[in-house]
Amino acid sequence: MNKAKLSENDESKDLLDNFFSPKSIAIVGASSKPGKIGNELVRNISRYKADGRIYPINPKSESILDLKCYPSITQVEDNIDLAIFVAQSSILPKLIEEAGSHGVKNAIIVSGGFKEMGDERGFYQDQVMTNAHKHGMRIIGPNCIGVFDSKSKFDTFFYPHDRMVRPDAGGVSFITQSGTFGLTFLEWATNSKLGIRRLVSLGNRCDVNEMDIVRYLGRDPLTKVIALHIESFSDGRQLIEAAREVSLKKPIILLKTGRVEGSKAAMSHTGSMTGSYQVCKSILSNSGMIMVETFEELFDISKAIEKQPFAKGKNITIVTNAAGPSVAASDLLHDLNLNMYEYTLDTLKKLREMLPTYAVIGEYVDLTGSATSEDYEKTFQILLEDPNIDAILNFVVFLNPQLSPDVVEAIAAAQDQCRPIVTWATGGKFAQKLISKLEELGIPTYPTSERAVKAIQGLIRTSGNAHVNQQQIS
Repeated sequence: MNKAKLSENDESKDLLDNFFSPKSIAIVGASSKPGKIGNELVRNISRYKADGRIYPINPKSESILDLKCYPSITQVEDNIDLAIFVAQSSILPKLIEEAGSHGVKNAIIVSGGFKEMGDERGFYQDQVMTNAHKHGMRIIGPNCIGVFDSKSKFDTFFYPHDRMVRPDAGGVSFITQSGTFGLTFLEWATNSKLGIRRLVSLGNRCDVNEMDIVRYLGRDPLTKVIALHIESFSDGRQLIEAAREVSLKKPIILLKTGRVEGSKAAMSHTGSMTGSYQVCKSILSNSGMIMVETFEELFDISKAIEKQPFAKGKNITIVTNAAGPSVAASDLLHDLNLNMYEYTLDTLKKLREMLPTYAVIGEYVDLTGSATSEDYEKTFQILLEDPNIDAILNFVVFLNPQLSPDVVEAIAAAQDQCRPIVTWATGGKFAQKLISKLEELGIPTYPTSERAVKAIQGLIRTSGNAHVNQQQIS
């Protein structure tokens, strides 16, 4: 068996490491023209690799962005950890052969124009893999944006930093076939103060696939949750095996698109058939993964898991000063078979004694439009004394004049009880400033009742998996 395909052993793990923290990088197809992909790649990578071990490859240039340019990768007198290719599909097989003969073991092919374009271009992709396998080379792509690593600060994006701000470090890793979904996930993460560990854009998956990366991230101690988006399966059986193994350690959230069988849209995007979605759902139901229906849900649950502890059960209570969205949330909780917790007599007594008369205490606590920060603080204190409450769904309208901005600290302080709190909040400039502060303090916040409820449901769904017990013991 080709050693380059052994994704489960230490040798392959070491090979995959070079995709995320390479010490020497060749950019094959580098360009001296601003605005070209090959130029932006050199510019972005050189921001983080200032030790001079970046090697632009272009036979028509002597230097690019003050870096010496080489006519061929074979002319570089250094061991290359990672080669990034931006070149036409027709010449890629030759370039891969040159890289392989020079000892390159890791490559990312950003270029498109392969199997996603049909059988004729698929021939070039097959040739690329024949040459890569001959030299034991692992390849991500083609037709992708590559990788992002928050620890090493390395990424293979060709997007300028003034147009795309990279997110801070955290525990969410995202695997996707779609470069656009990848960029969207990272931009939403930046806006939500969500820490990202790694991104892998797989593209056509001519070699490295979702199973390789799921297992790799399963071994990564800095990855807390894996978000996975795929349009088609490289090997459904192998994915289930990988998911069962990894989901014992950490949650995997799956979004499957291309649900129409034989979807031409998915076929043209990444060059793979999609398979029946209903069959996929049935097969994956016991894989340990949490399947979601939308990209928003994929992001929202990942954010909730990164920021909050898992819920130990299904007993949820609501604290609110926003009646309408809370009623909608209550309806959805019932629809999803989640428990609206019925307060004990002791809890009811404390709430009625300590809260003002304007507070409506029924199925949940409605502090009304007269709510103050102190009201929120007292309510959380009382509810968190009840060990049977597993999670709090919090609603807050920041615009009410009685409510001071320090309500943010009151909400954040409730996290000390190690039970998840998810918040609904929305509004304009004033509200967004406080929402941003909530996110910074670790409270996942959502602009609709549906998104908030689905996020808290995600925290509950993960509680049934073995990895929760392992994390609580460790």
